[in-house]
Amino acid sequence: MKKKLFVICAATLLCGVMPIQAQVMKAADLEAYAKQRYGDKWLDAAANLARHIVLDKNQSLTYQQVIEAPGKTKQQLYVALNYWATATFKDKQAITLDDKDAGCIIISSTIDAIADHTGTINRYVISITPVIKIDIKDGKVRVTYTVQNYDVLKVEAGGWFGGLGDKDNARQRTQNIYSDGKRMKGDKTDRRLYDEQWEIVRHYPFVEKDAQKRTCAKALVMTHAYSNALLDKIEKAVKTGVVGNEDEDW
Repeated sequence: MKKKLFVICAATLLCGVMPIQAQVMKAADLEAYAKQRYGDKWLDAAANLARHIVLDKNQSLTYQQVIEAPGKTKQQLYVALNYWATATFKDKQAITLDDKDAGCIIISSTIDAIADHTGTINRYVISITPVIKIDIKDGKVRVTYTVQNYDVLKVEAGGWFGGLGDKDNARQRTQNIYSDGKRMKGDKTDRRLYDEQWEIVRHYPFVEKDAQKRTCAKALVMTHAYSNALLDKIEKAVKTGVVGNEDEDW
């Protein structure tokens, strides 16, 4: 098995409840997974990760892994991975390309509120929309996972000392109205809530002086952890199937 990493990142701290549409891993499990692998000092963890990741030519966060599957045909691998993608991504529009003959599956699905940070003045909720490309040949699979930027819901005055009150009230209010972690298109109900897109390369740890330094540190760690969890799930689907009993003897 070969792994290659390329990266560009930015964003924020994990919320207590993270509504992930693609149920690769539950929110609490993902945070525990990240802490176990990288520690819970997010600034240090992000800085350490940045030493080992390189931006791709588009300055995007890209992970690539080749999974060997000796003895398995292209058709067998396609069926297993099509089954995995359908079972994992509940959004009907998530699978944007499904070409059996070419041996290619492309998935694009938003992971809502992968990170959430309440700062002194403002609160930030970060979502990502990774593009996952799965190329299939006889005996091997190549997975390419790319995140180009972060979608940011900024709650002005939603921080610890902001006008929206304490952290719990600010969080509950935002979750009730914007449970998907993003402003609903065209919504004008609160002028303090609006969307931004952050160019990941312009934020910590790729830029040392960053006003959202703590937010972006944990965002990098959580996004990195999610990509590893996703690649692990795909590798398991290739080698043992989705439920572990999809053999030819039935």
